[in-house]
Amino acid sequence: MLIRHSRASDVLSSEITPHSVLLNRREVLRAAAATGAIAGLSPFMLSNTAVAASQKLPNVIKTKWTEHALGKDDKLTPYDDVTSYNNFYEFGTGKGDPARNAHTLKPKPWTVVVDGHVEKPGHYDFDDLIRGHDLEERVYRFRCVEAWSMVIPWVGVPLVKIIKRLGATSNAKYVAFETLADIEQMPGQRFATLKWPYREGLRMDEAMNPLTLMAVGLYGKVIPNQNGAPIRLVTPWKYGFKSIKSIVRISFTEEMPPTSWNMSAPREYGFYSNVNPLVHHPRWSQAKERRLGGPTNIFGFTPKRPTLMFNGYEEEVANMYHGMDLKRNY
Repeated sequence: MLIRHSRASDVLSSEITPHSVLLNRREVLRAAAATGAIAGLSPFMLSNTAVAASQKLPNVIKTKWTEHALGKDDKLTPYDDVTSYNNFYEFGTGKGDPARNAHTLKPKPWTVVVDGHVEKPGHYDFDDLIRGHDLEERVYRFRCVEAWSMVIPWVGVPLVKIIKRLGATSNAKYVAFETLADIEQMPGQRFATLKWPYREGLRMDEAMNPLTLMAVGLYGKVIPNQNGAPIRLVTPWKYGFKSIKSIVRISFTEEMPPTSWNMSAPREYGFYSNVNPLVHHPRWSQAKERRLGGPTNIFGFTPKRPTLMFNGYEEEVANMYHGMDLKRNY
């Protein structure tokens, strides 16, 4: 049994049950449909079966980011593309490796350690972090540093709500995150691709920006292993590697925390990692991007489009960087 250090008054009435994930969901669903095995199962029962990757999350509310927050050319990236083309080096460095290999991850039960400058530190069951908060659907652009992008309907809880509930103190200037470190569940960690465990961090005002989301699903369904089950960060104005997956630790710190890519390649990856088309990566330009699943030209290729400053969220986040040299603070 997992122990959570919290007050009885913290227990709220609603809760979201995390679910297991299976990559071969289509085969299971077809077989189950053929035998009638799915009929009559409750959501809780489904959460403990192999079809959980396709299970819809209950009581997801629409937000202003659900439908009309994007431009007319921002079409949703197909679910199959979102779940089969990923960076998750804990399961391999190829884009298709996570979808093939992430079945080894066991997202239930799941414990998140909360520590540092916070009033309610402790070991929290994953459910407890999101209990009592509405699950919101938010359609965000998602931009990778390698010049590809997606448009994903994430489901989650704004991080600011979790931070307020945990009671970050005035000494907390940053929020640091860590991914699970377990070579049995994450076989890619057998290789020194990065310095494990994977680490990321945000300045406190970035963490409390209304856009910052702790995601537990996408397309209204439970988030698959390869996309960061059971809980991951989404910061849509930053490059994708800032949106750390499979989080097991949240630390509130006074000093800027180390981050994995900055530790491994500081010349190429800064702490802030905001989407900025004016700052070129040392090995390629960031001025354009290719939208996965987008319309193709007569040659069968998806044409590139200009990269938007802050990934198109300049109005919502630019004030946090007023006066900063964004070429030095990349």
